[in-house]
Amino acid sequence: MNKQKPWRLLALLLAFVVVAASCGNDDDEASEPAPAPATEAPAAPEPTEAPAPEPVELQEVSLQLQWVPQSQFAGFFAARDLGFYEDVGLDVTIIDGGLDIVPATVLDSGGADFAISWVPRGLVPREEGLNITNIAQVFQRSGTLQVSFVDAGITGPSDLEGKLVGNWGFGNEFELLAGLVSVGLDPQSDVTLVQQDFNMTALVNGDIDAAQAMIYNEYAQVLETINPDTGELFQPEDFSVIDWNDVGTAMLQDAIWADADKLETDAEYRDIAVRFVEASLRGWIHCRDNFDECVDIVVGASPPFGGPAHQAWMMNEINALIWPSPGGVGIMDQALYDQTIDVATSQGILQAAPDAGAFRTDIAEEAVANLEAAGHDVYGNDFARRTVEVKEGGN
Repeated sequence: MNKQKPWRLLALLLAFVVVAASCGNDDDEASEPAPAPATEAPAAPEPTEAPAPEPVELQEVSLQLQWVPQSQFAGFFAARDLGFYEDVGLDVTIIDGGLDIVPATVLDSGGADFAISWVPRGLVPREEGLNITNIAQVFQRSGTLQVSFVDAGITGPSDLEGKLVGNWGFGNEFELLAGLVSVGLDPQSDVTLVQQDFNMTALVNGDIDAAQAMIYNEYAQVLETINPDTGELFQPEDFSVIDWNDVGTAMLQDAIWADADKLETDAEYRDIAVRFVEASLRGWIHCRDNFDECVDIVVGASPPFGGPAHQAWMMNEINALIWPSPGGVGIMDQALYDQTIDVATSQGILQAAPDAGAFRTDIAEEAVANLEAAGHDVYGNDFARRTVEVKEGGN
């Protein structure tokens, strides 16, 4: 009997079990792969704000006025305060004028980029060598008067003979002198010319027979004065007025002047000039259509000249010197320019007629075209003066 056979069978059985277990493990790994390691979902990007637009850098420009802040310059103050200059990329500084300031000289010396001056007061320095040019004729008619009391019997230039005739000088007297000559009077011998302050005190006190006055300023001052005989304000019927527009010796007044050399040699300056004129004329259009707002703007100027009622009178009369503008606001009226030159040369104010460079219309025409394209009324054909209440002292 072989005693080893049971042990051999047991060994074989154990070997079979090991092999079977090994094959079973391989099948499980193949049919059930191990799960992939868990991963986090990508984070959503944080929202970002749009970059702020780069601020527009404004070009700095300066304007020299002919006189102190008042409604005479309301359109320029409106263009500055209401952002019209900024709309065309300009940062405009307005420089006050005064008795001893000649805008043409300031402009030519580089003290300002543009200047406001009456046409004769620009042409005389130009004849003397300052190369400046008129680029926009804002006022379409003259505002200069000669005012006297009715009882003086002065109704026209010929009635000034033998009288004490006030005037301011400083180039403001040209229309008066030409008016005297137009009726055969010699200003040096047939009348007594008296240096007058920029007010109507000498007339009211009887120191002169006739006073120079701007319809928008000094004429208002005398109407704002108490008549000692009545205790009430003087009335228009108390006075006689010589209007040089009616006589035919009126000369063009407020215009925008520029440096003629720079306009020819500096393309950027010319571009600025177009934008400056456009925004300035827009200011005048605004003052025509928004009377009260522009009066408030002027009253807020520092320092304003005269009180609110005075500025309202002035705004009314200034508008009447601009509107209507038959050729478009700021465009030169050739006939009125020719009259201005005829008066200036015939009376020796100018030695000769200026050359063609004394004024140019291309800049104003371009500015007006831009304004028309934007829907602005550049003619003001429907303009009419308002009725403005006169108050003592203009307050």
